[in-house]
Parts: sequence; C-alpha cells; structure tokens
Amino acid sequence: MTMSLIATALNPRSILIATDFSEASEKPLRHALAIARSYGSRFCLAHVVSSLGLTIAGPGAIAECEDSVSRDVARLQDFLIRTGALKGVEHKFMVRQGEVWPELREIMRQQNVDLLVVGTHGRHGVRKFLFGSVAEEICRQADCPVLTLGPHSDEGPWAGSSSSDRTFLFATGFGPGSPPGLPQAISAANHFGARLAFLSIIPAVPLPQSRVWHTAADLNEYRECTRITTLRRLEDLTRDVGLDVTPEFHIEFASTKPTCESILETAERLDADLIIMGVHGFSHARLVSHFGPTTAYDVACHSRSPVLTVNCPTRHIEIRSTANETANSPLSEGDLIRAHGLGAKW
Repeated sequence: MTMSLIATALNPRSILIATDFSEASEKPLRHALAIARSYGSRFCLAHVVSSLGLTIAGPGAIAECEDSVSRDVARLQDFLIRTGALKGVEHKFMVRQGEVWPELREIMRQQNVDLLVVGTHGRHGVRKFLFGSVAEEICRQADCPVLTLGPHSDEGPWAGSSSSDRTFLFATGFGPGSPPGLPQAISAANHFGARLAFLSIIPAVPLPQSRVWHTAADLNEYRECTRITTLRRLEDLTRDVGLDVTPEFHIEFASTKPTCESILETAERLDADLIIMGVHGFSHARLVSHFGPTTAYDVACHSRSPVLTVNCPTRHIEIRSTANETANSPLSEGDLIRAHGLGAKW
C-alpha cells in the first residue's frame, strides 16, 4: 500500500446527497455541505420521484408530483444560496423520475460522483421508502464510498467543527493483505486530524484438532495467543503508512456477541465521530477482512456516528472548480437560525 494511494484514497471532488425532503434528510444535508466545503468538492443534490404507485395513478399524477418536488428543490436551493451555505461551493440540484437506485446510479455516473451521502429512517421506521430499503441497497451496490446517517446520529457535522479532538473508528474482520477501506480510513483521518482506532473482529474458528481442550484456562490461552497475533499484524499493517496521529487497536471475538453490537459498543466507548467499514456486496459465512452490507447498514441504523462504507477503490476524477457567487439578500431571524445548522459562513 503506497503513500500516494493513501494520500488520494478519499479526496472527493464531487459529492452527491440523495434526499427525500423528510426530517431524516436534514442531518445528511448538513454533513454533505460541511464535507464539500472541507474538501473543496462539487456539491450535488438529487431527489428521485419514484414511479412506484404513481404509474398506476397515471401520467398526470407523475407530472404533478414532479412539479411539486421541483418547487421544493428550487426553494431549498434558494434558501441555501440566501444563507450563504453554498457560497464558494460549486453546486447542482436535480430531480429525476423512475426507480430510485437505478436513477441515482446514473446520476453518479454522469456527475462523476465519488462520495454519496444518504440518510436512513432505520429498519423499523414507519417510512421505509427512500431512506429505508433503498439506503440498504445503496450500501450494497454503490461503487464509491457511501456516508450513511441514521436516526440516532448527531445533529452537528464534525467535518465543519473546529474541534481538534476527533476519533475515527475503522472496523475490520482483518484478513490477509490490506483490509478494504483502509486507505480511505487513513486518508480521512489525516485530512481531519483524527485519531484512527482499529477494531478487529476475529471470526469464530474451530479449535485445533491436534489438541484436546480440557479447561477454560486452555481456551483462554488459545484466545490470548490469537489476540496477540492479530495485534501484531495490525501493528505491521499500520507501520510506515503515514498516519499523522498514533493509532490504537481494539480486538473483539465474533463468538461473544453480534458483530454489529461490538462495533456500536466500541464506537460509543471511544466517542467516535465516524465509523469506517469495508464491505462486500455478498454475504459470507465467515468474516474475513470485510463485512456484509447488512451488518454495515445495521450499524448505521443504530449508530450515533455517521458510517462510511467502502465497497471498492474510490474513483478519482478531477472536476474543475467554478464556484458560483451568491447575491446578498435580507434574511429573516428564522433563516439565520436555520442557516447556522447548514454550515453557512458570514
């Protein structure tokens, strides 16, 4: 893993937020704007008018819905411009009609998106339209990193704060070679000056057949040897990779508690600002160096921290910045209060 790969692993030049204008969209919007400003990225916002149900109602219903959504998008864009939240940020707002994920995927291709931001109501929310089952599908299929914010995530974006005490948690099953998402974790930690904590989930494995285990002490000895071996491999993995802050390591055994629970408990204990996970689009019987997307989505649904999932290496496509200047206009007191939560600068 070369230093040049790490340095450019997570450097989003174009960020897309998928929104359904629900309450669950507000926190992702704040985070996406803060990250776009931090990296100098192009900011894209998209809403897909799902054809589900509307097709039966007829073309008139679809057109009426698109018009209504287009007005909502225009009002949001106007508000963000007036409050200064988009000042100096190249941006584009889009409305599409069709199946949600295929349309989002096409937008990502057209706009060269290399970071997607979504929110979720959680698995058991009343609304599971865009930010429920579709959010999970996005985690499974997106070919760029996805930042997911669940219903329990913090309101304020850490990307836009002045705090110098940040902790990012990189959760990995740890297998041979570099775990998926490691370059992105290192790059993000260095960019935001965060301490990178590693959580290695050791899969449950059968005890060696060559030895008969008679006592609990024997089992504890075997587990301790496994823990030490894993710790050394993690130390080797992070040696000379250019981390600005000394990393720390945490090890859990998958047999003692659900993987999701281990990750959430560790993140809570460390007061993690971000959880980073390498995921694979298909389920495996055993954890290796990545998790299934269902585990990652479960973590996002219950985590206080945003969750960054990485399915594959990030694409790097440069987009020339042509930031739009915004005109000054009078703002109401309510506008000013809301703007503070959207990263507006004065």
